[in-house]
Amino acid sequence: MTKTALITGASSGIGREIAKNLSKKGFKVILCARREDRLTELASELKTESRIIICDLSRREECFRVYEEVKGEKISVLINNAGFGKVGTFADIPLDTELKMIDTNITAVHILTKLFLKDFINADRGYIMNVASSAGLMNGGPLMAAYYATKAYVVDLTCAISQELKDAGSKVHICALCPGPVDTEFNSVADCRFTVKAISAKYCSDKAVDGMFAKKALIIPENTIKAMYTASRLLPRSLVLKVTGKIQQKKTEQ
Repeated sequence: MTKTALITGASSGIGREIAKNLSKKGFKVILCARREDRLTELASELKTESRIIICDLSRREECFRVYEEVKGEKISVLINNAGFGKVGTFADIPLDTELKMIDTNITAVHILTKLFLKDFINADRGYIMNVASSAGLMNGGPLMAAYYATKAYVVDLTCAISQELKDAGSKVHICALCPGPVDTEFNSVADCRFTVKAISAKYCSDKAVDGMFAKKALIIPENTIKAMYTASRLLPRSLVLKVTGKIQQKKTEQ
């Protein structure tokens, strides 16, 4: 039986590398993103069967269209990777940018998770990975307030669904990927520069896929981020916010 995976945000970065990883594992892959040329190039590099769907997941109707196009293909892995961020004060970042971020980072993930999860539960099999960020673990992020909030939503939603599935004895698995800095196009879109060494998108994707199939609910590829996450839960929220704000400020100064 052919294994099929759907990957959003597949045109670059983590999504692109996860597509390569799953293809090597024998999966047919369905690649979703806005940039047709990037998807066509990626599809030509894969060893297994693939198809592309051009879509803008910041639009709700596009999320439903993607589901309708593939619901008959017995998807067994869903990777919700599409998303972006923006650095700046909450007062200064344009509202339209933030609303598009919310629609992409939250609404699209919510819709696709809901639709595919129902199918997976009925079949009693399947994996869902929601790509979040270490930002979703840190109790808020001054100078990236909306982005941090969107990723916190993804982490909290995913962890709650994971527990529901465990309580029900389901064989369906859902997880949240929470990397720190990854060497992708994120910087140019967010208009910032990382102040610490970024991991490669391939390293991140390999850790992510291994963690997903190992049925981890929360996947944090780097030990340093794991330590920061632990500290953020022990330290006063006001101190964590102050430190996080300083880190974001340094990004804009690079």
